[in-house]
Amino acid sequence: MARDSKVWRCGKYELKFDRPRIMGVLNVTPDSFSDGGEHLDAEAAIAHGLKMLDDGADIIDVGGESTRPGFTPVDPDTEAQRVLPVVKALARAGAIVSIDTRHVEVAKAAVRVGASIVNDVTGFTDPRMVDFVKESDCGVVIMHAGEVSDIERPRTHTAVQLDTSAAAFMAEKAREAEAAARALGATGKSKRAAKAKLISGMIQPLQPQLPFDALLAADGAAGAEQQAAVAESSAAATEPVEGAVALDAAPSDGAVVAVSAADAPAGARADDLASVMARSAARTGSANRTSQLRRFTLPDSAPIMRRVMGFLSDQARALIHAGVDRERICLDPGPGFGKDANEDIVIQREMGKIASLGYPTLCAVSRKRLVGAIAGVEDARDRDIATFGVCLGAIEQGANIVRVHDVAGFYQFLNGFWAIARPQPRRAYVALGSNKGDREENIRSARDLIAQIPMTCVSACSRIYESEPAYETRQAAFANAVVEIKTELAPLILLEELMKIEQKLGRTRAKGARPNGPRVIDCDLLWMDNEIHGGDKLRLPHPYLGERDFVLVPLEDLMHNPARFFRYEGVDVKEPEDRVGHVVAELGTL
Repeated sequence: MARDSKVWRCGKYELKFDRPRIMGVLNVTPDSFSDGGEHLDAEAAIAHGLKMLDDGADIIDVGGESTRPGFTPVDPDTEAQRVLPVVKALARAGAIVSIDTRHVEVAKAAVRVGASIVNDVTGFTDPRMVDFVKESDCGVVIMHAGEVSDIERPRTHTAVQLDTSAAAFMAEKAREAEAAARALGATGKSKRAAKAKLISGMIQPLQPQLPFDALLAADGAAGAEQQAAVAESSAAATEPVEGAVALDAAPSDGAVVAVSAADAPAGARADDLASVMARSAARTGSANRTSQLRRFTLPDSAPIMRRVMGFLSDQARALIHAGVDRERICLDPGPGFGKDANEDIVIQREMGKIASLGYPTLCAVSRKRLVGAIAGVEDARDRDIATFGVCLGAIEQGANIVRVHDVAGFYQFLNGFWAIARPQPRRAYVALGSNKGDREENIRSARDLIAQIPMTCVSACSRIYESEPAYETRQAAFANAVVEIKTELAPLILLEELMKIEQKLGRTRAKGARPNGPRVIDCDLLWMDNEIHGGDKLRLPHPYLGERDFVLVPLEDLMHNPARFFRYEGVDVKEPEDRVGHVVAELGTL
């Protein structure tokens, strides 16, 4: 995959995809399927979120309600109490935070305290959620949740055959017609009529009912009976079911239209979601009983992808018509939601078709049932290695973001793959400063050591300048310079190499040391092409870049009008008189 030109605008952030981005999973819940209860305490959740940032996560996805089959619905107040302190703390640390919720009240509060993305498990089928996001500037993740829906929309678009499996589909229907005719003792004439009816049906293709078509939850005591009936009949159903919701139908006016259940209390909607997930689990068992009747190892991809892509593209269009900018939208096919393992594997193999819709695409398979089925691993916690393999397959198909539990492991895995398979030198700027010993020689030594970093070269150097001390003024004047480098290392890996250079030249980062006090050498990673990062270990762009005269003046040797350049990158660049560490003299060339 060449450099992906897609952009995802999420509030004040703009994510680019020359490399896949990692979304770390942070479940602030007692009952999530693989890590429930581990981070229910706010302080533990914040610490884990910061660790994932330092391990390589680009986004932290915070959720306060599990949606596993058989989950206990959570009211918006309880969910908000769980997630808001975590979202606020991570946003303050410079993280891009996603709020994983289906409750508009929680989404509003989370964005207010710093979340930049709303990840809606119900795919923005709630008009109230649409009304909220169209008035904000947050990024949105549209997820296909199979049966999880309470919308019903008129069919206005034509079904599209996505692959070359039409012949197999017709042959299967022909066999069914022949069998039905024989069972009824039909004559040769009636058999021919049945076959002619089948062929004529190809002029206006019928979309077969999928096992994960959306079904409305039954009311009152009849609910349990309907769930059992759905689980029994869903694997073989080919006719529309009374109460079924067409997920692939486009709204006639481009708006999201909901049945009256959309106005029901939050508790009622939660019960609908819980019953849907229970039906999904029951359906998986019944589907397994019929799997041996299929002639192929996996079900036909065309109807599955038609449903999934129809829903995702319809919801994306509806959001755009409502006023949400196209570049704010990301698509997630929703593995594990209302689909069995076979269907999920089909969808993962066809991720390229979802990516071809032109939106950033999310792969969220981490530790899920399909990974366990592929790898033969029962315990969800032991599925991380197989998860990496499935994610890599999705990346090769065009996925831009992967949502994983084991961020550190996947970061290593991705860096190893990317270094060999995707040569990609990127520009970065490193500031060098010294006010102890031979200042100019310290800076030159640091430059030479930077040139020895693997997969890295120094492409340009500024002159060396003398500047006033910044922040802590009772110390000697500094010598400062900036070097431009080209590197194929990931930002956190490059930072580790720069810290090794500081240590080699004699700088110690003891806990008691003054943060802005005297030092032999200081190597600050200022900026890197297409990289945004938050956390305690690394912030990109550098949080103090725009106020440091001793950085901005040397940058003028390397680029035209650095103030304008970095303002365009979203950095608050101050006027010269408002900066700190003013340059007072030029010391020579580097």
